[in-house]
Amino acid sequence: MLKTIHKNELRLGMYILDLNRGWLDHPFLRGSFMLRSEADLARILASSVAEVRIDTLKGLDVAGETAPPWPAGFPDPAPARTSHAEELETALRIREEAGELIRGMLLDARMGRQVQVERLHPVVERITRSILRNPGTLVSLCRIREADGATFRHSLSACALMILFGHHLKLEPEALREAGMAGMLHDIGKMRVPDAILNKPGSLSEPEFEIMKSHVPLGLETLRQTPGISPSVIQVAAEHHERMDGSGYPAGLRGDAISRLGRMAAIIDVYDAITSIRVYYHGIEPAAALQHLFQRGTGQFDGDLVEHFIQAIGIYPVGSLVRLASGRLAVVLEQQQDGLLRPKVRVLYDLRQDRALEPFDLDLAQEAQAGDSILGHEEPWSWAVDPAAALTRVLPIATE
Repeated sequence: MLKTIHKNELRLGMYILDLNRGWLDHPFLRGSFMLRSEADLARILASSVAEVRIDTLKGLDVAGETAPPWPAGFPDPAPARTSHAEELETALRIREEAGELIRGMLLDARMGRQVQVERLHPVVERITRSILRNPGTLVSLCRIREADGATFRHSLSACALMILFGHHLKLEPEALREAGMAGMLHDIGKMRVPDAILNKPGSLSEPEFEIMKSHVPLGLETLRQTPGISPSVIQVAAEHHERMDGSGYPAGLRGDAISRLGRMAAIIDVYDAITSIRVYYHGIEPAAALQHLFQRGTGQFDGDLVEHFIQAIGIYPVGSLVRLASGRLAVVLEQQQDGLLRPKVRVLYDLRQDRALEPFDLDLAQEAQAGDSILGHEEPWSWAVDPAAALTRVLPIATE
């Protein structure tokens, strides 16, 4: 939604579409950009610009304004299935645009301003439609994190994973929407945790961990003061660190005392945290992370839901580095609808000749008759390959 506002109404997190001045009459190289810094805001306020046009679907709205309601019939009609190559450009754009909105929302929470949750409705819709078109592309792109952007990327990734999980469980549209929103907002309390603890690259001390755990009650305080937040979203924020055996926090809930969405959130929260690629942390390979969850499924997590999550994301999730029976390394590119063990892959490395290959795509469902298949997963840093970079290239399907 486009809107013209006075420059005094501007705030960080808004997307400026037009400064209503000629290129030489404003202090920026571009006329359209996300307003991210206090310095840029001060430059606009000090300039001759009087009014600006903003896009409220790409950024925040004026304080006190409400966004359009959830689209009627969300998320109907279900979009047609796309390939990884077809979905990639859209998924990259959604990741960046949604990331900016989430960053603005988290900044509001950090500054003690009321969170405009209505601004997130279009974001959740776009994420949902991307996942319904291609379940793996956007989820795999969310694994890549900046060193200083762990919380907002985690919020985006958790939203995508909850939608993917909920779609597999055949949640009704209303419940699917709530699942996505819950994933996006479950860690909002971390914005009130000191940066030194939140971004510490190493292990937390016991006192630091106690401070970190405070993000749950702090998040609940924020959400309860936010108009438009449903009880189920608040409940997920309260329960995503609870565990089936009672070992979690803050309430030590056990078993069915934890809501179904809360049990789902506990699984995706841990999965995303341990698979995320950061400057100071390689992340566990997705296939190994699923093994980790499965082994803990009869204790800390709901075992049935863990199995459903594995079915939803694939035994070898998109972005996994795998060893093929043909003696090559490949990155999982796309899951097949008729089987979890025969995905489409992007071949990168020849182990027999110990050399990198010009990447090409292979459909293992077709190659299975020729004897090629996945033997297991590999650690990317052991072979100096970058699965994340490989996923962002568009290549034709190769024929051998």
